Amino acid sequence: MLLKIKDLSFFKGKKEILKDINLSVDQNTIHTIIGVNGTGKTTLASIIMGLEGYEVKKGSLIFNNEDITQLSITERAKRGITLGWQIPANFEGISIHDYLNINKNKLSPEKCLEFVGLRPQSYLNRLVNQELSGGERKKVELASILAMNPKLAVLDEPDSGIDINSLKYIKRSLTELKKRGATILIISHNEFIADFSDKISLLCGGRIVKEGKNRVVLDYFKNHCVSCDHIGIIKEEEL
Repeated sequence: MLLKIKDLSFFKGKKEILKDINLSVDQNTIHTIIGVNGTGKTTLASIIMGLEGYEVKKGSLIFNNEDITQLSITERAKRGITLGWQIPANFEGISIHDYLNINKNKLSPEKCLEFVGLRPQSYLNRLVNQELSGGERKKVELASILAMNPKLAVLDEPDSGIDINSLKYIKRSLTELKKRGATILIISHNEFIADFSDKISLLCGGRIVKEGKNRVVLDYFKNHCVSCDHIGIIKEEEL
Protein backbone atom coordinates (compact mmCIF):
# COMPACT_ATOMS: atom_id res chain seq x y z
CA MET A 1 0.00 0.00 0.00
CA LEU A 2 1.40 3.40 -0.99
CA LEU A 3 -1.21 5.82 0.34
CA LYS A 4 -3.60 5.39 3.25
CA ILE A 5 -6.10 8.06 4.27
CA LYS A 6 -7.56 7.51 7.72
CA ASP A 7 -10.71 9.08 9.22
CA LEU A 8 -10.26 12.28 7.20
CA SER A 9 -12.81 15.08 7.52
CA PHE A 10 -12.52 18.55 6.02
CA PHE A 11 -14.48 21.74 6.59
CA LYS A 12 -14.67 24.85 4.43
CA GLY A 13 -15.90 27.42 6.88
CA LYS A 14 -18.75 25.68 8.68
CA LYS A 15 -19.55 23.36 5.78
CA GLU A 16 -18.28 19.79 6.03
CA ILE A 17 -16.95 18.83 2.58
CA LEU A 18 -15.42 15.44 3.42
CA LYS A 19 -16.72 13.12 6.13
CA ASP A 20 -14.56 10.43 7.74
CA ILE A 21 -12.83 9.38 4.50
CA ASN A 22 -10.95 6.08 4.64
CA LEU A 23 -9.09 5.26 1.44
CA SER A 24 -6.26 2.87 0.58
CA VAL A 25 -4.32 3.16 -2.68
CA ASP A 26 -2.14 0.16 -3.49
CA GLN A 27 1.33 0.63 -4.93
CA ASN A 28 1.75 0.51 -8.72
CA THR A 29 -1.98 0.59 -9.47
CA ILE A 30 -4.41 2.91 -11.25
CA HIS A 31 -7.10 3.90 -8.74
CA THR A 32 -9.99 6.13 -9.81
CA ILE A 33 -12.29 8.18 -7.59
CA ILE A 34 -15.58 8.90 -9.33
CA GLY A 35 -18.59 10.96 -8.38
CA VAL A 36 -20.80 13.73 -9.69
CA ASN A 37 -19.68 17.37 -9.48
CA GLY A 38 -19.77 18.87 -6.01
CA THR A 39 -19.04 15.71 -4.03
CA GLY A 40 -15.55 16.67 -2.83
CA LYS A 41 -13.30 14.93 -5.38
CA THR A 42 -11.11 17.95 -6.18
CA THR A 43 -10.98 18.86 -2.49
CA LEU A 44 -9.59 15.40 -1.72
CA ALA A 45 -6.95 15.76 -4.47
CA SER A 46 -5.92 19.16 -3.06
CA ILE A 47 -5.60 17.72 0.44
CA ILE A 48 -3.39 14.85 -0.76
CA MET A 49 -1.07 17.33 -2.48
CA GLY A 50 -1.08 19.65 0.53
CA LEU A 51 -2.25 22.80 -1.22
CA GLU A 52 -2.61 26.01 0.76
CA GLY A 53 -6.03 26.27 2.36
CA TYR A 54 -6.48 22.49 2.52
CA GLU A 55 -4.78 21.75 5.83
CA VAL A 56 -6.09 18.69 7.65
CA LYS A 57 -7.57 19.21 11.11
CA LYS A 58 -9.07 15.74 11.51
CA GLY A 59 -7.61 12.50 10.20
CA SER A 60 -4.26 11.53 8.71
CA LEU A 61 -2.46 10.74 5.47
CA ILE A 62 0.16 8.00 5.42
CA PHE A 63 2.38 7.90 2.34
CA ASN A 64 5.01 5.21 1.86
CA ASN A 65 4.76 4.37 5.60
CA GLU A 66 5.29 8.00 6.63
CA ASP A 67 2.74 10.35 8.16
CA ILE A 68 2.67 13.33 5.78
CA THR A 69 -0.43 15.01 7.23
CA GLN A 70 1.43 18.15 8.30
CA LEU A 71 4.02 18.25 5.52
CA SER A 72 4.09 21.14 3.04
CA ILE A 73 3.43 20.79 -0.67
CA THR A 74 7.18 21.12 -1.25
CA GLU A 75 8.02 18.27 1.13
CA ARG A 76 5.35 16.07 -0.46
CA ALA A 77 6.74 16.80 -3.91
CA LYS A 78 10.21 15.81 -2.70
CA ARG A 79 8.76 12.48 -1.62
CA GLY A 80 7.44 11.82 -5.10
CA ILE A 81 3.85 13.14 -5.08
CA THR A 82 2.66 15.30 -7.96
CA LEU A 83 -0.70 16.78 -8.92
CA GLY A 84 -2.11 17.16 -12.41
CA TRP A 85 -4.40 20.18 -12.21
CA GLN A 86 -7.93 20.27 -13.60
CA ILE A 87 -6.95 23.58 -15.23
CA PRO A 88 -3.19 23.46 -15.93
CA ALA A 89 -1.04 26.48 -15.13
CA ASN A 90 0.68 28.61 -17.77
CA PHE A 91 4.44 29.14 -17.64
CA GLU A 92 5.47 32.23 -19.56
CA GLY A 93 8.92 32.19 -21.17
CA ILE A 94 9.61 28.45 -21.01
CA SER A 95 9.51 26.19 -24.03
CA ILE A 96 7.77 22.83 -23.96
CA HIS A 97 11.15 21.17 -24.58
CA ASP A 98 12.68 22.78 -21.50
CA TYR A 99 9.52 22.17 -19.45
CA LEU A 100 9.70 18.45 -20.19
CA ASN A 101 13.46 18.28 -19.72
CA ILE A 102 13.74 19.84 -16.25
CA ASN A 103 14.32 16.50 -14.52
CA LYS A 104 16.48 15.17 -17.37
CA ASN A 105 14.54 11.92 -17.14
CA LYS A 106 15.35 8.85 -19.19
CA LEU A 107 12.15 9.42 -21.17
CA SER A 108 12.96 12.18 -23.67
CA PRO A 109 10.69 15.21 -24.28
CA GLU A 110 10.03 13.79 -27.75
CA LYS A 111 8.83 10.46 -26.34
CA CYS A 112 6.70 12.17 -23.70
CA LEU A 113 4.88 14.18 -26.37
CA GLU A 114 4.40 11.13 -28.57
CA PHE A 115 2.75 9.24 -25.70
CA VAL A 116 0.14 11.98 -25.25
CA GLY A 117 -0.53 12.29 -28.98
CA LEU A 118 1.36 15.50 -29.80
CA ARG A 119 3.86 15.72 -32.67
CA PRO A 120 7.25 16.69 -31.19
CA GLN A 121 8.30 18.70 -34.24
CA SER A 122 5.19 20.86 -33.89
CA TYR A 123 5.37 21.45 -30.13
CA LEU A 124 8.90 21.27 -28.70
CA ASN A 125 9.71 24.90 -29.48
CA ARG A 126 6.34 26.33 -28.49
CA LEU A 127 5.90 28.08 -25.14
CA VAL A 128 3.87 26.71 -22.24
CA ASN A 129 1.51 29.67 -22.23
CA GLN A 130 -1.99 30.80 -23.15
CA GLU A 131 -1.37 30.27 -26.85
CA LEU A 132 -1.93 26.57 -26.23
CA SER A 133 -5.54 25.41 -26.22
CA GLY A 134 -7.00 23.88 -23.07
CA GLY A 135 -6.69 20.39 -24.51
CA GLU A 136 -3.09 20.99 -25.59
CA ARG A 137 -2.18 22.24 -22.11
CA LYS A 138 -3.72 19.13 -20.53
CA LYS A 139 -1.66 16.92 -22.84
CA VAL A 140 1.54 18.86 -22.16
CA GLU A 141 0.91 18.59 -18.43
CA LEU A 142 0.40 14.83 -18.73
CA ALA A 143 3.63 14.66 -20.74
CA SER A 144 5.40 16.52 -17.90
CA ILE A 145 4.16 13.94 -15.40
CA LEU A 146 5.56 11.21 -17.64
CA ALA A 147 8.86 13.08 -17.60
CA MET A 148 8.82 13.39 -13.79
CA ASN A 149 7.95 9.72 -13.24
CA PRO A 150 6.58 10.36 -9.72
CA LYS A 151 5.83 7.75 -7.08
CA LEU A 152 2.23 9.00 -6.89
CA ALA A 153 0.47 11.02 -9.59
CA VAL A 154 -2.84 12.55 -8.53
CA LEU A 155 -4.67 13.54 -11.70
CA ASP A 156 -7.71 15.81 -11.41
CA GLU A 157 -9.97 15.27 -14.44
CA PRO A 158 -7.18 14.31 -16.90
CA ASP A 159 -9.79 14.10 -19.68
CA SER A 160 -11.08 17.66 -19.13
CA GLY A 161 -10.94 19.59 -22.41
CA ILE A 162 -9.71 16.51 -24.28
CA ASP A 163 -11.55 15.42 -27.43
CA ILE A 164 -12.91 11.89 -27.48
CA ASN A 165 -10.32 10.72 -30.03
CA SER A 166 -7.51 11.65 -27.62
CA LEU A 167 -8.74 9.50 -24.74
CA LYS A 168 -6.69 6.58 -26.08
CA TYR A 169 -3.53 8.66 -25.57
CA ILE A 170 -4.46 9.28 -21.94
CA LYS A 171 -4.87 5.54 -21.45
CA ARG A 172 -1.55 4.86 -23.17
CA SER A 173 0.25 7.46 -21.06
CA LEU A 174 -1.18 6.24 -17.76
CA THR A 175 -0.41 2.64 -18.67
CA GLU A 176 3.18 3.70 -19.36
CA LEU A 177 3.40 5.48 -16.02
CA LYS A 178 2.21 2.36 -14.25
CA LYS A 179 4.64 0.22 -16.25
CA ARG A 180 7.48 2.42 -14.98
CA GLY A 181 6.45 1.90 -11.35
CA ALA A 182 4.20 4.88 -10.63
CA THR A 183 0.91 4.78 -8.75
CA ILE A 184 -1.89 6.83 -10.30
CA LEU A 185 -4.89 8.25 -8.43
CA ILE A 186 -7.42 9.69 -10.88
CA ILE A 187 -10.28 12.08 -10.09
CA SER A 188 -12.92 11.65 -12.80
CA HIS A 189 -16.50 11.03 -13.78
CA ASN A 190 -15.54 9.65 -17.20
CA GLU A 191 -16.55 6.02 -17.58
CA PHE A 192 -13.80 5.31 -20.14
CA ILE A 193 -11.10 6.57 -17.75
CA ALA A 194 -12.50 4.65 -14.80
CA ASP A 195 -12.99 1.43 -16.72
CA PHE A 196 -9.29 0.69 -17.24
CA SER A 197 -8.47 1.32 -13.57
CA ASP A 198 -7.50 -1.42 -11.16
CA LYS A 199 -9.94 -0.15 -8.53
CA ILE A 200 -12.71 2.44 -8.29
CA SER A 201 -13.98 4.35 -5.25
CA LEU A 202 -17.29 6.21 -5.43
CA LEU A 203 -17.41 9.50 -3.52
CA CYS A 204 -20.86 10.83 -2.68
CA GLY A 205 -21.83 13.52 -0.20
CA GLY A 206 -18.24 13.70 1.04
CA ARG A 207 -18.08 9.98 1.82
CA ILE A 208 -16.73 6.88 0.11
CA VAL A 209 -19.89 4.85 -0.40
CA LYS A 210 -18.72 2.09 -2.74
CA GLU A 211 -15.40 0.51 -3.72
CA GLY A 212 -14.34 -2.40 -5.83
CA LYS A 213 -14.00 -3.72 -9.34
CA ASN A 214 -14.83 -1.48 -12.25
CA ARG A 215 -18.18 -2.63 -13.59
CA VAL A 216 -19.75 -3.15 -10.17
CA VAL A 217 -18.95 0.38 -9.01
CA LEU A 218 -19.66 1.99 -12.39
CA ASP A 219 -23.08 0.34 -12.60
CA TYR A 220 -23.85 1.47 -9.07
CA PHE A 221 -22.72 5.00 -9.99
CA LYS A 222 -24.97 5.13 -13.05
CA ASN A 223 -27.98 3.74 -11.18
CA HIS A 224 -27.65 5.88 -8.05
CA CYS A 225 -25.76 9.05 -8.94
CA VAL A 226 -25.77 10.03 -12.62
CA SER A 227 -29.54 10.54 -12.77
CA CYS A 228 -29.71 12.08 -9.30
CA ASP A 229 -31.53 15.44 -9.16
CA HIS A 230 -29.44 16.62 -6.20
CA ILE A 231 -25.71 16.76 -5.52
CA GLY A 232 -23.86 14.51 -3.13
CA ILE A 233 -26.77 12.88 -1.32
CA ILE A 234 -28.04 9.31 -1.48
CA LYS A 235 -30.44 7.44 0.73
CA GLU A 236 -28.95 5.60 3.70
CA GLU A 237 -30.83 2.39 2.81
CA GLU A 238 -29.09 2.34 -0.59
CA LEU A 239 -25.54 2.31 0.83
